[in-house]
Amino acid sequence: MQTSKYLTHHWGPPWFQQEALPFWRRSGARLGLGLGVWLALVLGTLPARAQDAVIGYVKTVQPDAAIVIAGKSTAAQPGMALQAGYLLMTGPRGSMGVTFRDNTVMSLGPDTHLVVDEYLYAPAKGDLKLGATLTRGTLQYISGIIAKLKPDAVTVKTPVGIIGVRGTRFLAQVDGKNP
Repeated sequence: MQTSKYLTHHWGPPWFQQEALPFWRRSGARLGLGLGVWLALVLGTLPARAQDAVIGYVKTVQPDAAIVIAGKSTAAQPGMALQAGYLLMTGPRGSMGVTFRDNTVMSLGPDTHLVVDEYLYAPAKGDLKLGATLTRGTLQYISGIIAKLKPDAVTVKTPVGIIGVRGTRFLAQVDGKNP
């Protein structure tokens, strides 16, 4: 029998003898430890990624307001999380108020279609941008931190032009007809 400082089983046939390796050298422990570290990293970052994707929340809703996500319409509810690319719609009697992470406030009037195309809010890195498209209806805009720190980073596209924010608030109306 071969001797080793890690040998623990002296009994039984030679193929059954096992070495007692330190924890970090056991293949099963390495696999389990590696899998555990990988799971902790992946699962630990998922909530952060999901949280980063949220750009704002619906604050107020009057009847006949919806959010279209990947072509599927959902009735808007206060507290609903918003992400870039969602279509915010109001009907003939609807209205919706939205507050973004940087405290920008947008109020949508009746018969409005608005998409927030881009939203970056990382002031420590200097990554600031808010780009939206208003295709019809009315929009009242009140600036948040993005417009205060970097006014040229905020734009609202309409069928007839682009609104650049240089102040703290504006009201826009688009009739929805082609120019």
